[in-house]
Amino acid sequence: MKKTEDCFLSVRNDYFKFLKKEKIFNKSKKAQIKVLKKIHIPMAFWIENKYKQERKTLILGFSGGQGSGKTTVAAILKIILKNYFKRKVHVSSIDDFYKPLDVRYKMSQKIHPLFKTRGVPGTHDVNLIKDFFNDIKKNKFKRIKLPKFKKANDDRAKREFWFNIKEKPEIVILEGWCVGAKPQSNLLIKKPVNILEKNEDEDLKWRNYVNNKLKKDYKKLFLMIDYFIFMKIPSFRMVFKWRYLQETKLRKKSHLNKKIMSYKEIKRFIMFYERITLQMMKDLSKSASIVLFLKKNHEIKKILFRN
Repeated sequence: MKKTEDCFLSVRNDYFKFLKKEKIFNKSKKAQIKVLKKIHIPMAFWIENKYKQERKTLILGFSGGQGSGKTTVAAILKIILKNYFKRKVHVSSIDDFYKPLDVRYKMSQKIHPLFKTRGVPGTHDVNLIKDFFNDIKKNKFKRIKLPKFKKANDDRAKREFWFNIKEKPEIVILEGWCVGAKPQSNLLIKKPVNILEKNEDEDLKWRNYVNNKLKKDYKKLFLMIDYFIFMKIPSFRMVFKWRYLQETKLRKKSHLNKKIMSYKEIKRFIMFYERITLQMMKDLSKSASIVLFLKKNHEIKKILFRN
């Protein structure tokens, strides 16, 4: 308890600054303190212990349904690990490794029209992430530039705006909706899970391509990750609700309103994610090292630690 209290005192100012900056006002201050002490701080202690055991740069995969709060929790973990444990932490979103718009357009012409939409395995530059992981494992660290994706433009930012990693990180968190996803059997692939698959992927070409990417390229990438953290949503229905909230927030921040998705566009967009999200809810709930169980009101119901 004393360690938790010491940690809380060390991070509370930056924690509340972050919540204010991100306009997270859905809880009372008392509730915000409670979740910090009961959820975030114990997670940070678990990560610190694993880092000490591994004695090398620790790579964590952090996944969960769209809008579940992965980005927020990862940012809070970074605050705690930096402020209290004095660790060098880098958080990357798998979204930043999306292939550029023109590349996805070519995929949509050569492989399947659905690949023009970002999101599913096959639309990320997996080799860039693997190169990053390999670079941070080297004894002699050189400055790294990592891509930045602009969702409002649906395209990768110019190289001059990429992230600069100047110091070798001790802890790396790769967060993203499909981090740690596993492929499905051919039998499961055949049955459509929504009208998008039924009407626009009748020949299974899109589904099979995505599944094969999970079997090969993404499997190799995920094997490079030391531990997985998973945020389990109560049902896929919540993805639409939470994604809509995200898009509303993005609209308020952006002047490019025409690039922000409408209600109907979000409904269609999340169908691209449904199959893999549902499978991850089954798989990662059983295999992830940390599982956060979410309630319908977005609060964390309980936390489970493994190994």
